[in-house]
Amino acid sequence: MEIIEHIDEWREGIKRWQEDHRGASTAREDYPVVVNKHAPFVPLGRALSMLNLALVTSAGAYIDGTEAFDVQAPGGDTSFREIPTLIEAEDLIIAARGYDSAAVRRDINAQIPLDRLFEFEGNGIIGQLSPVFWSFCGFIPDAGRLVEESLPRFVERVKRYEVQGVLLVPASRLCHQSMALAARALELAKIPTMMLAVARDVVDVVRPPRAAYYAGKFGSVAGEPEWPEHQRRVLDQSLRTLESLDQPDVYRLVVELETSVEISRGEQ
Repeated sequence: MEIIEHIDEWREGIKRWQEDHRGASTAREDYPVVVNKHAPFVPLGRALSMLNLALVTSAGAYIDGTEAFDVQAPGGDTSFREIPTLIEAEDLIIAARGYDSAAVRRDINAQIPLDRLFEFEGNGIIGQLSPVFWSFCGFIPDAGRLVEESLPRFVERVKRYEVQGVLLVPASRLCHQSMALAARALELAKIPTMMLAVARDVVDVVRPPRAAYYAGKFGSVAGEPEWPEHQRRVLDQSLRTLESLDQPDVYRLVVELETSVEISRGEQ
């Protein structure tokens, strides 16, 4: 199985799209999203409470003072950053492309839910959080270059930390494609994954092994900013689905009803 099935056909489509838009770097509505028919899948094979979990975000985070992501690259910046999970939020810079970064700048947990995952570690929902997380600037129209140049190195880095499961959090619509491809690469390397999603149409065609969908917002896919309970609800349901699914699927989270009730009560 391939990360991008029939990649030569996809390359022809992206070439025509680039010619039609004279190399435009924005992913317009007619952007040829990757289409896969099958998804790799590895059962989790262990309880969440024994899991060494890693986080991957496409919010474009990097450490202040280190090399920035190139948000002007026509095909996108396919590089990634490996960042300690114990970093302070104020030491991170967000190179946003393709989404409004207001939410993550208010509350880093809206896209990089480190505080919530450390809570989950502390209360035994997960075994432990990996000492590093990985960050992409996920607005990458040139998915072929991402797959060929960056994902093999990324997977090798993840494997070095003996990670047993990975949570992927996209930020923009096109990030959903990038993170879905990263999930496929990890699963082909026998590392189980769960991808959060708010763009159902993208995950339905790119086909990450597992996705947890809800009607959320780009830029706060891991939950509403400054609303820890909403973030916990999104993440808890997603991770428990990682444990329970036994085949590729897109699982619909049931967070909206509880959220609307809390809003009506003035609890948020």
